[in-house]
This record gives sequence, structure tokens and C-alpha cells, in this order.
Amino acid sequence: MNFLFDISRYFRFEKKSINKHSQQLNCWQENANKNSAEILIKAHENAEQICNPTKNLNSQNIPNWEKMDGLLPAIVQDAKTNTVLMLGYMNQKALEKTISTKWVTFYSRSKKRLWTKGEVSGNKLEFVRVMLDCDNDALLIYANPTGPVCHLGYANCFGTSNQTDWDVINRLEKTITERSSTRPSNSYTAKLLDAGISRMAQKVGEEGVEVALAAIEKNDAAFCGEIADLLFHVLVLLKARNLNISCIIDVLKKRENKNCEH
Repeated sequence: MNFLFDISRYFRFEKKSINKHSQQLNCWQENANKNSAEILIKAHENAEQICNPTKNLNSQNIPNWEKMDGLLPAIVQDAKTNTVLMLGYMNQKALEKTISTKWVTFYSRSKKRLWTKGEVSGNKLEFVRVMLDCDNDALLIYANPTGPVCHLGYANCFGTSNQTDWDVINRLEKTITERSSTRPSNSYTAKLLDAGISRMAQKVGEEGVEVALAAIEKNDAAFCGEIADLLFHVLVLLKARNLNISCIIDVLKKRENKNCEH
């Protein structure tokens, strides 16, 4: 009971603190509103930079196809995780086809023709955008893989050593998507999805309380475990809303850019 009383007293104190500083927050809001037009303009420019897949390719900054006999190395990165997936080569027609079809296409030096990644295996690379290096002789392709990229079945052509922490989240999201499509009867994820948005939202709230309670204890492993549970339920709720973790990252990036302006 004393523990619960302390928790209640803590939240009452936090409420008083919020009220105490509300006037200051309103002042900050007024200052932010004064700069809103400038912020919106810069946000629009940032969005255009991201959405335009060939933004940095112009008359002064174009691939130097002649430098390497018409072929340029093309490094492919996962657009969500930034994991390096593979290296291929493109000529001008391969790049044009990549941009027009939205599927990454290379020039095969052995077959002497264009080939779209996954044309046999079905494991394609969905094109997102392309960047050119400072010497105009190398391409950086951002893409979303539809399956394993390596012909040996690995997620990338450099083996598991190239995996990032983000890949764990990515695989979890893929598992949640699979459960959402197949709805196996013995799946906890499927049962959550079947229960509906309200129940999933309730579970997120319950897990949030568990995180708060675990934070007060001295057990780091239990605390991290509760955060992992919360993250899982948040990902399921995002899926139910037809969203994903990338939507949250986009919000954080926008906030980061906004903070840099002040």
C-alpha cells in the first residue's frame, strides 16, 4: 500500500509541475507559431528531397558513364534499416529501367544484358531512391527487399555479420505481418489482432504500466524485458492501423530537423 501511495503522490506532484510551467509552455508555443511559415517551407523542401528519387541528379551532377566504359558500381542499401545488401553494376539503361519500373535492375557482365534482381528467384528489390557519389562514378541505391537478397538465402550478400540491431525490429514486423495474413489459431499475435483495436490499445496501456513499475525496481533485466513487451504490442497496434515503425521514425526525424532550426 505504501508503494502504491508513493506512486500516486508522484503523479500528483508531476501534475502540479505541469500546471506550474504551463505559462512558460504557452510562451514557447507563441514563439513557435511566429516561425511556423519558415518551418513549413523547410519541411516541404526536406520532403521533396526525400520523395524525389533522383533529386541530386541534374545537369551539373550526372553519372559519368564514360569513366568506366559505361558501367558504374551500384551499392544497394535497405531503405528502412540502411543495411548494405549487395553490390551490382548499372549502365545508363539499367538505371533508367530501375527508375521507370521501380524494380532495381542491373547490367549482367556475364550475360551481357539487363537483369532485374529477382527475375528468377522472385526476391526483388523495390526501388526507393538513388544517390550519386562526389566523383559521379558510383551509385547508392535505396531499396526495399521483398525476400532474401543473396542467392545463398541470406538477407544480404555479406552474410549475417552485416546485420544491424534494426534488422531485429524489421524481422519482427515481418512476422507480425505474416500472422496478420494467415491468422494461425495458436498465434498470440493473431489473437490480439482478432480482438480489435480497443483491446490492443488496452494491452499497450497495460504494458506501459508494467514498464513504469519495473523502472522503479533495481532489476535491469526485468525492466528491459517489460520494454520489449511494450514494443511488441506497439508494433502489433501499428499493424492493425496499417502503419509501421518507419512512420514513427519519420516523426522523430521531423522533430530532429525542427530542433536543429532553433
